[in-house]
Amino acid sequence: MSSIPHLPALRRGRPYESLDQVSLLDHRTGVPLVTISQVNAGIIRKDLGRISESRAALKKFTTEQLIEISARAGDLFLNGTLPLGDKGHTQSPQDYLLTLSATSGLPHVMVRRNMAKIHHALTHMRTVLNGLTRGLNLEILDRGYGVQSGTPISYYPTAQALGLVMPSNSPAVNSLWLPAIALKTPVIIKPGKEEPWTPLRLIQAFIAAGCPAEAFGFYPTDHEGAAEILKLCGRALIFGDKSTTERYANNPAIQLHGPGFSKILIGEDAIDHWPDYLDLMAGSIADNGGRSCINASAIVVPRHAAAIADALAQKLGPITPLPAADENARLSGFANVKMADSIDATIEADLKVPGAVDVTAKYRNGPRKVAFEGGVYLRPTIVLCDSFKHPLANREFLCPYASVVEVPQKEMLAQIGPSLVVTAITCDPVFTDQLLESPLIERLNLGPISTMQISWDQPHEGNMFEFLYKRRSIERAV
Repeated sequence: MSSIPHLPALRRGRPYESLDQVSLLDHRTGVPLVTISQVNAGIIRKDLGRISESRAALKKFTTEQLIEISARAGDLFLNGTLPLGDKGHTQSPQDYLLTLSATSGLPHVMVRRNMAKIHHALTHMRTVLNGLTRGLNLEILDRGYGVQSGTPISYYPTAQALGLVMPSNSPAVNSLWLPAIALKTPVIIKPGKEEPWTPLRLIQAFIAAGCPAEAFGFYPTDHEGAAEILKLCGRALIFGDKSTTERYANNPAIQLHGPGFSKILIGEDAIDHWPDYLDLMAGSIADNGGRSCINASAIVVPRHAAAIADALAQKLGPITPLPAADENARLSGFANVKMADSIDATIEADLKVPGAVDVTAKYRNGPRKVAFEGGVYLRPTIVLCDSFKHPLANREFLCPYASVVEVPQKEMLAQIGPSLVVTAITCDPVFTDQLLESPLIERLNLGPISTMQISWDQPHEGNMFEFLYKRRSIERAV
């Protein structure tokens, strides 16, 4: 058995070793941890020509059976020792934690939290599907038709497979595709460059739990290969920045997961009590290292903006990198140092535009970008902006970052722009009605609820069931 594991591609669940391989390095030491086979677009195209066979393998199971398999997979993902690659290596939960931390920069405490989120989604799949389907009798998916509330009802699949172009920023984003298996849809995954570990461990957990291996494709590939996945699967999810996702904005078969631009709004009736919500704001900004699309990237208030920005800066500004194993670690390192350089340079350049000040600068006692134990980190940044017209007012970065902007309540919804999550702290019935009617908000939290809090029975970004199935009218002769 070789000393360094090799991660093959999985072609309909079968390992495939390519001549084209890359090494994945420890982001701190530069030591190779694994070699990964790369596949080209032609192989993906060939395999997807047989994707109906993968769907047929899943259709042999009832939805109820796949829910039970998902639960077993959740326990195996969290606690099991699973195969790793094709050279006889295995991976314990601790091995997974250490390698994911080493290649992604996430501290151990954040890896464990992400593992718990994935485990919860898998072991509560019945609750997840109940929310996604709005209480549909799941046996209808097995037969293709049935009766719900006295009405004939039928659903048909919109695609033979779900394609996934995954990111490297946060393991828990994999929870978004997990319902696809229970919904009898194969998944075709292009993993993130620095984060093959989570999707591969999930695939191995599903297979060990009794799911057919041919339901999974795992294709480390280039941009051309990713484009084939997006084009040929019928339905697909893509994660990335605005420049990556906007080219697919008019394609209804591709669900976009780009920047969230999530926000906290405090109404006129609550703003004078803003100190009561300081911890909520800080957690929404900085939890999970600020790397989630549901992290708050803007605090919008009718007054007290300067005081709020200063209080947040005092709370977050002193945070510094800690060893990966430290339970108090709150920052993630950057496996791609060029990304950290770019973010830091962008913030510094935009701060030169009049109307914004980095309030955290006086509390950081040092630069934003720092080196620590061989890794590169970005410390928290709170920017006070004089309006939403400033280039830093409605931005999102892969680190704890937020603007604080003062806007009259009556103008907030006209200025905030599209927002994945909005936490609105108000009891004003008129403002609440306006929030409820706003098409700009995908998930709305009414009251002091962290933007980071999600409910598995309610999708916070797209509805996987409605994406993978479409209702049709049906009548059967008696």
